[in-house]
Amino acid sequence: MNRNSFIPLLFAGDINVYSMARAFHEEYGIKPHVYGKYSSWPCAGSRIMNYKADGKADEQDTFLKIVTEFAESRREEQILLIGCGDSYVQLISANMDRLPENVTAPYISVDMMNELIHKEKFYAMCEKAGIDYPATFVHRAETGSGFELPFEGPYIIKPSNGIEYWRHPFPGQKKVFREETREGLVKTLSAIYGSGYGDSIIIQDFIPGDDTYMRVLTNYSDQWGKVKLMCLGHVLLEEHTPHGIGNHAVIITEHNAELEDRIRSLLDGMNYVGFSNFDIKYDQRDGRYKVFEINTRQGRSNYYVTAAGANLAQCVVEDRVYNHPMDFRRIEKEFLWMVVPRGVAFKYIKPPEYKDKMKKLIGEGNVVNPLYYKGDRNFVRRLTLLKTQLSHYLKYRKYM
Repeated sequence: MNRNSFIPLLFAGDINVYSMARAFHEEYGIKPHVYGKYSSWPCAGSRIMNYKADGKADEQDTFLKIVTEFAESRREEQILLIGCGDSYVQLISANMDRLPENVTAPYISVDMMNELIHKEKFYAMCEKAGIDYPATFVHRAETGSGFELPFEGPYIIKPSNGIEYWRHPFPGQKKVFREETREGLVKTLSAIYGSGYGDSIIIQDFIPGDDTYMRVLTNYSDQWGKVKLMCLGHVLLEEHTPHGIGNHAVIITEHNAELEDRIRSLLDGMNYVGFSNFDIKYDQRDGRYKVFEINTRQGRSNYYVTAAGANLAQCVVEDRVYNHPMDFRRIEKEFLWMVVPRGVAFKYIKPPEYKDKMKKLIGEGNVVNPLYYKGDRNFVRRLTLLKTQLSHYLKYRKYM
């Protein structure tokens, strides 16, 4: 096997995997092979990847069959396996010992992953590490409705186990619920447990502030368990549809050494490897940044890091393919990332100082929409992108 020759094999079908494929295409001029469940936007029909849809791609037997057959047909190549969705990342981590010899996958053990993605356990780690998180109450089915909370409403309700949660659909299901009253809280708990979901549910104090109080922190830790890249993004606008709530729509990169150092210490202390992504909110009541969760992968908005000067594909290739030692980097360059039309951004982002900063960055050319890529243009994609962009006007009008 030629250790310096590699082929990216990516899994998922959304903007996350498209952004990673674009990073590989920009840096190395190669087309990653990508598998997702559906023949849908933005991957289907793309010229920068070889995309195939398989409705069972996120099931273990099918997933392993795809990876094994792909690797065996290219035995002289190193296969760089990257998951761009929670289910795929978990599949990779759970089957590390079953992957072919020529497959490289930059992921933590399944035991560590299960600890981190379970919000109740993750908050216990934050407590030990001195990392702030919202006031939290852990509810279980046997707790019933007679419990007392250490905070008043509004209440944020979300499952401890997101993967298990989405396996049990129910009417009105959302990624995160906000309830103003105790009655609404109990009703939401009943709906979640009534769907068949059996793990615990997190009830949290609502941190006031609009989307502009949110932050996202993307990191890469090398194969020796040390953080080598950190890029903090200041979220200015999120999506607000029921299934998309919390997904980023507009980000400007920024720098906060104190916050970054705390997260770095947490990751280095557990010898974490690969990509990690933290959702954070600034609490104006006490001036602290509070962590909501960790994703054991790069986030949907990962191209904000590549655009700001740290190509994420290059990062993992240098570490896992070429085995090059990497210097630690913090990204401090300001860059504007957005996946909605500028008209939507300027209408729904309210603080004037952020609008001024956006205008400045646009004027300097420091702005990107990862879906607009000159290397991936044809009439059909342009038309689909136009329709997608226009649909944001309707979505924000309806949900904001």
